[in-house]
Amino acid sequence: MKAYELPATVMANGHLTWPDFQLDPALKDAQVRVIVLVEEANDLSDDDWLKAANQNPAFDFLQDSEEDIYSVSDGKPFKP
Repeated sequence: MKAYELPATVMANGHLTWPDFQLDPALKDAQVRVIVLVEEANDLSDDDWLKAANQNPAFDFLQDSEEDIYSVSDGKPFKP
């Protein structure tokens, strides 16, 4: 995982100046450090990526037969 540390201020309304989400009201008007942990792409195996893509509803439209607009005979083979 990669860590990013960001300075932020909790405003009187309980929101951070970046990003805007609620925190414990006891932190109002306090200077804080926000640490964001991001999984790097190489942390996941190919199988994990494929499983995630397969289960992601954003790709459901690919199951529609109207999306099958290409055939094996379309295009030219790629040769580097």
